[in-house]
Amino acid sequence: MIINMIKSLLFALAVTALSAQTRTGTIQVFVAPDHADWKYKAGENATFLIRAIRDGNVMKGVKLTYRIGPEQMNPTVTRTVTLDGDPLRVDGGTMKEPGFLRCTATIEENGMTYRGNGTAGFDPEAIRPAAQNPADFDAFWDAGKKELAEIPIDAQRTLIPELSTSKVNVYHLSLQNVGRTRGTRTRVFGMLSVPTKPGKYPALLLVPGAGVSKINPAIKYAEMGAITLAIGIHGIPLTMDLSVYQLLAQGALNGYQNWGLESRDRYYYRRVYLGCLRANDYLTSLDNWDGKTLAVTGGSQGGALSLVTAGFDPRVKALAAFYPALADVTGYLKNRAGGWPHMFREDGPGSMRTQANLETSYYYDVVNFARRIRAPGVYAWGYNDATCPPTSMYAAYNVITAPKQLLLALETGHNRVPEEDRIIENWLARLFATGQPPARF
Repeated sequence: MIINMIKSLLFALAVTALSAQTRTGTIQVFVAPDHADWKYKAGENATFLIRAIRDGNVMKGVKLTYRIGPEQMNPTVTRTVTLDGDPLRVDGGTMKEPGFLRCTATIEENGMTYRGNGTAGFDPEAIRPAAQNPADFDAFWDAGKKELAEIPIDAQRTLIPELSTSKVNVYHLSLQNVGRTRGTRTRVFGMLSVPTKPGKYPALLLVPGAGVSKINPAIKYAEMGAITLAIGIHGIPLTMDLSVYQLLAQGALNGYQNWGLESRDRYYYRRVYLGCLRANDYLTSLDNWDGKTLAVTGGSQGGALSLVTAGFDPRVKALAAFYPALADVTGYLKNRAGGWPHMFREDGPGSMRTQANLETSYYYDVVNFARRIRAPGVYAWGYNDATCPPTSMYAAYNVITAPKQLLLALETGHNRVPEEDRIIENWLARLFATGQPPARF
């Protein structure tokens, strides 16, 4: 009798334990406009489809909040609904002017926030820049080029055996450059990768994304047959311990993107932009350069520097730019998204929207370099990018008159996917092999 009671109690406890089990797992929230290409005509209504998935199944009975509004602006619609297991269809409204409308959906569960974005583009090819084109833009940069030309390159390179391979020699390189103020000097540091096999090669300049980081050699491009120089922008050696760059990013170089903005002669990027030109001076001086093929590539800040370099250096024959920053940064003054670093987003007391800052920005805005690009280029980004909003990137892309191709990975934010990397790398490989920018991806 007692034994049977114990067995019954153990069975009941086991059943209780089983029934108390709870499920967990990563929730995925998907948001997409109902047009396959995510594009609409101005004045046309956009519908967003929202799904929440866990363990491969559509979720039901959970609360989801969605917000809709022009990208980077305050939402005009905010609603919370309970999912019923079917895809949620949301009327997103429209835009009367070219631009982008974003729907962001979130689920809160177990202290975690799960988020999905979908962005509808309204006549994006018709977006025009807010950035003004200064009458003396070319004169300003011609003066900078002249100052740079008067400074000897003074190239210093050191072989790094532990990074070199049987096919590629890797060097730490430094070149003399203009300083933060006129009449001063600093240096550009880079990692140079050179094919070991004797011959003449095309050259590729790699320009970095934002921040302060250790720059690695781009050996894969050298193995594809190009002399490759990956540069930093801060005038510091690239062979220090990783912790040094982390400390600089948090301290001495924190916020560099806004330094000196009140003066076009002292803005931080003056030395950076001219440093890219100095890197090209070096690449085109090498005996094993093929004498004709010079390309530039990078993403984010590097995407911006790719357009800048191609815009004021006629030696550049091709460029590949991913989600360029620093484009149409004054877009916020027209109540629409501007480019990273978003210095003009806020208005009111303490705002950076001073007349001096605005005027300086026009000499550095990627839009005004894009107007001057003559080299064929490939460009890539996604509609969900909140760091470099598509409004700002299209503002630059739309003024380019040189041959251009745009590769869209619509769902991506400020990131790349392997598929687009492969397409762009194949494009560069054909450029290196033929010396001609391919007309198609």
